[in-house]
Amino acid sequence: MILICNKEKYMNDAIFYLKTCDTCIRIMKILNLPEYFLKINIKENPITENQLVELFSMSKSYEKLLNKRSRLFIEKKIKPVELKELEIKNLLLEHYTFLKRPIVIFNKTIYIGNSKNNINKLIQDLNE
Repeated sequence: MILICNKEKYMNDAIFYLKTCDTCIRIMKILNLPEYFLKINIKENPITENQLVELFSMSKSYEKLLNKRSRLFIEKKIKPVELKELEIKNLLLEHYTFLKRPIVIFNKTIYIGNSKNNINKLIQDLNE
């Protein structure tokens, strides 16, 4: 049996998650992602600037990618509402906890975060 893999699809479909995050693990089980999905644990494989720029190009905003509930905001005495896009980009590159999760790229569409509506839309799109 010969299996032909669409390399472009393989390279585009990915999930950025944290393997120690119970919510991420629960969502990944619900999604039951195909084997060809690139699974990127952001703690072990921090997001690169190129990956972040690509996520920005899809989301049109670094702020949408920002986890505003990160404990590091309190520790660093940073107010997320006062940040400019470039400052957010630098934070996202500085530490993995600033990245909202999970982030899924499927069929050139980005799904950011764990809201019920977002996950339901992703499930629907995965099943089409």
